Amino acid sequence: MHEPKAMVKPPTSFMREKWTKLDQYISIALFILHILCIFAPFHFNWRAFWVSFALYVITGLSISVSYHRNLAHKSFELPKLLEYFFAYCAAHALQGDPIDWVSTHRCHHQFVDTERDPHSPVQGFWFSHILWLFDSYTLTKRVCPKYFTNFKKIERSIIIWFSKHGRPDNVRDLEKQAFYRFIHKTYLLHHVAFAVLLYEVGGLPFLIWGMCVRIVVLLHITFMVNSVCHIWGKRRWNTKDLSKNNWLVGLLAFGEGWHNNHHAFEYSARFGIEWWEYDPGWYVIRFLQAIGVATQVKLPSQIHKQRLIHKPVTPSIGI
Repeated sequence: MHEPKAMVKPPTSFMREKWTKLDQYISIALFILHILCIFAPFHFNWRAFWVSFALYVITGLSISVSYHRNLAHKSFELPKLLEYFFAYCAAHALQGDPIDWVSTHRCHHQFVDTERDPHSPVQGFWFSHILWLFDSYTLTKRVCPKYFTNFKKIERSIIIWFSKHGRPDNVRDLEKQAFYRFIHKTYLLHHVAFAVLLYEVGGLPFLIWGMCVRIVVLLHITFMVNSVCHIWGKRRWNTKDLSKNNWLVGLLAFGEGWHNNHHAFEYSARFGIEWWEYDPGWYVIRFLQAIGVATQVKLPSQIHKQRLIHKPVTPSIGI
């Protein structure tokens, strides 16, 4: 039986000397978003709240259905226009453009819970939760080692500030498509335009609740999949990593919290294997499949389940 790796906690690199401009852009942007959330109670109204909630559901579900299950793992197929629509909705979660998000996630699965993992709790809870975002130098060495260059010689445009300092080699399928290249190059502009639209429609309440509160809440819930679901929860499947099933994260993150299920069956469009494992992402895909839109939907076989079932070791009794 494969034993999960032990978690260690080396000193954080948050106060390191090498901060790139990309790191500074990200830290400033996230700081401003969090600070503006403080003013949310003073600009509350029910219209702004429900706009924020609706956008949270749309962008959160799209991250799970599009970025994660459709693009990163190819667990089902959609007509191109619908695929692009879901990906564009996911892009408004402010978690990166499709090319960078998928590249980082594929690297996570390839090197899960090792030093090459972009966001593993083996380097500490807070690193896996958020600090990894502020170390683009190390992140690029892990995700884009073949294309890595000295970060001092490269200055990224603020328009594509979420992009890493290198060119990944594990997302050629997305790089071939003009739509994803366009989003990659103009990523921040879409958020600025959407913020202006919300302000014009509903003023500061819509801007603060529809952008700041919604983005901050969704970011931390998504980050909990990287951190919490590799530390706390139950292991149903015998995987070679620290992944756990956490029902609370599953409830908040549209089924993403059934993380041990996911790492056991990466190709599966369904994360909540059992009927009681709440998985809204799967419900969307199942609906799309029922109306004939989603095709090639992949699910784990019974043989694969039996091979990975987590069986506790019974200690032998000496006679």
